[in-house]
Amino acid sequence: MKKNQEVEIRAKKILGKLKKIVPEAGMILKYGNNWELLVAVMLSAQCTDKKVNEVTEELFKKYRTLDDYVCAAQSEFEKDIFQTGFYKNKTKNILGAAKYLKEKHRGKLPRTMEEMIRIPGVGRKTANVVLGNAFGVTEGIAVDTHVFRLARVLGLSNGKTPEAVERDLMRLFPKKDWFPLTYYLIEYGRKFCPARKHDHQNCPLADIV
Repeated sequence: MKKNQEVEIRAKKILGKLKKIVPEAGMILKYGNNWELLVAVMLSAQCTDKKVNEVTEELFKKYRTLDDYVCAAQSEFEKDIFQTGFYKNKTKNILGAAKYLKEKHRGKLPRTMEEMIRIPGVGRKTANVVLGNAFGVTEGIAVDTHVFRLARVLGLSNGKTPEAVERDLMRLFPKKDWFPLTYYLIEYGRKFCPARKHDHQNCPLADIV
């Protein structure tokens, strides 16, 4: 029990400091509507947001409606998103998602986690990001590579899967902070505590950990 209380106290301190050192943290991906948001998030897997924005700048000009994706040729779409990596799987998922949404949801994104994760290629991380940014719906915490790594580095979780880390973070932080927490941790990782080797003792949160 004592250990749990210590982690809860640390989590509260970490959140307070993150709000001060990365207050500007938020979505970096660019999109014009909810469907484009989903596409951008799906493309961002194992790819930098900067590169995704470069690719989608042209992609969203070429494919303007959901039907454009439904009717897209797989081979051509693969070339269009090639630079984001894992382009074959991403193409399969994005075009599959477009067809699924047209058939099952009249082309609109659903507003619940249960329905979102039925879309081809959509897991909890993607669903959390899309639901939060599109509808202000918070059902969990998006655990990307930054969040997964930092949750462990900061002693907030020793979970071995994103799902386990998400559960730990949801227990530690108030629901009202779940959505921004992802972006605080991502920005903190980018600015101060990257995955590459560095002097961790000089990171802003080192004194709390």
